[in-house]
Amino acid sequence: MTARRSLNGARKGSPVWAGIAAIAAVLLATPLARADEPGAPRSGFYVGGHVGYLFGNATATFADPIPGATAGGTTPYGTVFGGVQAGYEHYFPSRLMLGLELDMSFAGAQDLGQVMSYRATATATANQQLEYLASLRGRLGYAIDRWTPFVTGGIAWASTRTERIDLTTGNDDATPGNVRAGYVLGAGVDYRLDSKWSARAEYLYTSLPLNGFTFASPSRYDSLYDLHRVRLGLNYKFGAPEKDPDDKPDRGPGSWEIHGQTTFIFQGYPPIAAAYTGANSLPAEGQSRETWTVSAFLGVRLWQGGELYYNPELLQGFGVANTTGAGGYPNGEAQKSNFPYPRYNTSRLFLRQEIGLGGEREKVESEYGQLSGERDVSRVTLQIGKFSVKDLFDGNTYAEDPRIDFLNWSIWASGAFDYPADRLGLTWGFAAELNQPSWSVRAGYFLVGNEPNANTFDLALFTRGGYVAELELRYRPFDRAGAVRLGTWMNSAFSGSYNEAVALAALTPGLTANDTIDQTRRGRTKYGLYLNLEQEITDDIGLFGRFSWNNGASEIMAFTDIDTSISLGTSIKGTRWGRPDDRIGIAGALNSISADHSNYLAAGGLGVLVGDGALTYASEAVVETYYAFQLAKGVVATADYQLLANPAYNAVRGPVHVFSGRLSARF
Repeated sequence: MTARRSLNGARKGSPVWAGIAAIAAVLLATPLARADEPGAPRSGFYVGGHVGYLFGNATATFADPIPGATAGGTTPYGTVFGGVQAGYEHYFPSRLMLGLELDMSFAGAQDLGQVMSYRATATATANQQLEYLASLRGRLGYAIDRWTPFVTGGIAWASTRTERIDLTTGNDDATPGNVRAGYVLGAGVDYRLDSKWSARAEYLYTSLPLNGFTFASPSRYDSLYDLHRVRLGLNYKFGAPEKDPDDKPDRGPGSWEIHGQTTFIFQGYPPIAAAYTGANSLPAEGQSRETWTVSAFLGVRLWQGGELYYNPELLQGFGVANTTGAGGYPNGEAQKSNFPYPRYNTSRLFLRQEIGLGGEREKVESEYGQLSGERDVSRVTLQIGKFSVKDLFDGNTYAEDPRIDFLNWSIWASGAFDYPADRLGLTWGFAAELNQPSWSVRAGYFLVGNEPNANTFDLALFTRGGYVAELELRYRPFDRAGAVRLGTWMNSAFSGSYNEAVALAALTPGLTANDTIDQTRRGRTKYGLYLNLEQEITDDIGLFGRFSWNNGASEIMAFTDIDTSISLGTSIKGTRWGRPDDRIGIAGALNSISADHSNYLAAGGLGVLVGDGALTYASEAVVETYYAFQLAKGVVATADYQLLANPAYNAVRGPVHVFSGRLSARF
C-alpha cells in the first residue's frame, strides 16, 4: 500500500466520472480569451495523458466440449480508464493540421474493472480481462483561434488475459498477453492553453472483431467487442520558447499548475532460513519483484482561497510475496492490489478551502498538492474529497515519502497507526486545520472499509468511520527547526476479535483462527496514538523518531499488522563530499504485537500482511539505509538496503536481507 493511494467500480456505483469532472473544472476555470490574441499554432512532438470512461458490448461464447456445455450472449461492459499518448502534429500555413498519434489506455483499478466478459457452464467458468487497449491513428484537423477540431482513425489492438477455472478440480488455466487487432474511429477538439500545453476532449469508437482462444482442456472462448471511449486529456508540446508571450503571472482564480512523477523500484532478497511457511510468508527461496507508478497532480484555483486538486495515477507491479510477509513491509510503493499491467486510479480528488485570519503572510512554493502564491500564516483550512490520511497526518520532513526517502512502512509512517484506507492507501473524508505561527491542530473523519483490507467502503456514516486528531508544535532550539506531533485516532469498524476467533477455533478440531475470524466480526472500536518528532541538527543533518501504539484487541483494518512501534533515524545531505542534492538515510524500527494478536497468529490466523500458519513469537526489528544520488534536476537514483529480523514476528524465520534499486523522476 502506498502512502498516497474507492474501488467499488462502475457497476457498484462508484463516481467513475470524477476524473473527467475534475479536468473539466480545470478547463472551465481557464480563461477562454486573453487581451493579446494567440499566435499561430506550432508544429511539433507532444506527450500527454488522458482519462475517461470506456463502455460498450461484449459478445462472447464459452464452449466446454466435455461434457458439451456452451454459454454465450452479449453483455454490457464499462469501466473508468486512464492512459498515455504521444504524437506529432504539423500545421500548414492554411491552419490545416495533419498528425499521427500512438496511445495506450488501461482499465481502472477498481475490483473487476478489467473483466470485459464472463461466461459459465455447469463444469467451468471463463473470462477475458483487458490488459491494455492501444491504437495508432492519423489525425486531420483545422485550427480556429485556440481551438483545433479534428477527426481521427487507424488501427487498434488490445492485449487480453483469457482464463478458465474448472469447477470440479479447481484448476486455473490462464494465458496473458493475447493480442488481437481491430480498428478505431473518432473525433475531438484540442484547446491550446499556451505554447506548451493543450487540453483535449475526444470520442473514440473501437471494434475488436471476432477472435477465438483455445484452452488446454480443450475448451474454446470466442469473443468480439464494440467499445466506446469518452475521454479528456492534457498534452505537453516540446520545443516551446523559454518565455511564452501568452503566459502571465496570474495567480488568481482560473490559474492552474501541474506536476508529474514516475517511480520504478526493483526489490528482492536471497533465500532465508524458515522452519515453516504459511499463506502470508516471505517465500524461503528468495524472490524479486518490481513496482512502477506514473502520476500527475493537477491543481486549479476556483475562487479566493478555493482550490481543486486531481491526481490521476497508473499503478503497476507486485511487492515481494504479493505484499505480505512482514509488519514493517520493505516497499512503500507496493500496494495491496497487485497489477501485472498498469491500472488507472483516481488517487486524489479533493476541494480545499483556506480562510485567512490576517496578520503575517508566508510564501508558498508550487509542489504536489500545493499551488504557489501567498497565504496568511494564521488560517483555517478545510479539505473534503478523496486523498490519503497520511497527506495531512503523521507527516515528517525526513521520513515521509517512499518515492524519495525511506521505503519501509514502519519508518515512513507510524507503524501502529491503522489509518483508514482502501488497498491502495486512500479514502474519502473531511478534515479541518487551524494553523498558527508555532502550532497547528487538525482533525478529520474518514470512511473505513466494510471489512478488513477491503476496497469497498462502509457507508454507514458516523456509525462506522475513522476519526483522527493531531496537535503539531513547532520550535527552533538554537535556531534549528524542530517539530513534535501528537496524534490520536479511533476506528469504528466491522471487524473481528482475536480472542473470540481463537476460542471458536479451539472448539472445532481442524479449524484455524483464520477460519473463524469472520464469525466474530461486528461493530468494534479500535484506537491508538502516535508521537512523531523531527529536529534539524545542522544545515545538512536531521533526526527523526516515531512511537505508536494501538489497543491490539481486534483486526487491523487497513495499514499493517503492528500494535506497537518505535523508530529512529537520520537524514544527511551530501554537501561535505560535494553532492549537496544527494542524501543518505539511516534508520531502525522495532515492531511488536499484542498478546491477543500473537495468540491469533499462533492459532493459524492471517492478518493484513502477516501470518505464517504458526508462530514462535519475537519482536520484529528493521534496519534501513539508503543513498539517493541525483542524476539530474528532478531525477534521482537510490540504492537501498534493509535487514528484517524476525519477519512477521517469527523467530524461526529469517533474517531477511532486502536489496532495492529505485529510479524516480519529477517535474
